[in-house]
Amino acid sequence: MLSKHRKKEPAAATEGQSAAPEQPTPAAADPLEEARQTLAAAQAEAAKNWDLYLRERAELENFRKRTQRDKEEFRIFTRKELLFEVLPVLDNLERALEHAGQAGEGEGLVAGVTMTVAQFRKVIEDFGARPMVTVGVPFDPALHQAMAHQETAEQPPGTVISEYQKGYLLHDRLLRPALVVVAKAPAGEPAASET
Repeated sequence: MLSKHRKKEPAAATEGQSAAPEQPTPAAADPLEEARQTLAAAQAEAAKNWDLYLRERAELENFRKRTQRDKEEFRIFTRKELLFEVLPVLDNLERALEHAGQAGEGEGLVAGVTMTVAQFRKVIEDFGARPMVTVGVPFDPALHQAMAHQETAEQPPGTVISEYQKGYLLHDRLLRPALVVVAKAPAGEPAASET
């Protein structure tokens, strides 16, 4: 029986025919195909450069916005030093007013100090600072600094009942914490929510 897998013998080359097909030489390449390849390469590079341009443009815009935001924050918060210097003066004027009002004397002095306090408050507000309301609100360690605890049944435990010094916010950020007295349950009562 004959083998199914018989090797084919290469056909003998006839005269005038070569055994292998001719490969086109580089000089004989199709000019149209070469132009297409050059165009495709140029389009790919143009797309790459456009993508790089868009990325750089976006980075530049982000940088511009970040710089503008940083500049605005710098402008706002450079006032902090000035406010730190002015706030103790305002505190002392307010204390003087409080004591003068209790004594009942020196109405002219009281009127002058009242006007000065009002001017200081306006300057501070113009710089973006505002006093916090602390009395009667729950103690918040992020905004208040507890100076003492006082037993009382009038306020729930953990509530601010008085302040030694006002706290201030500068554009919704803490400028100075309020120095406060915090309520605690009277002796013998459970202190469930005391801080």
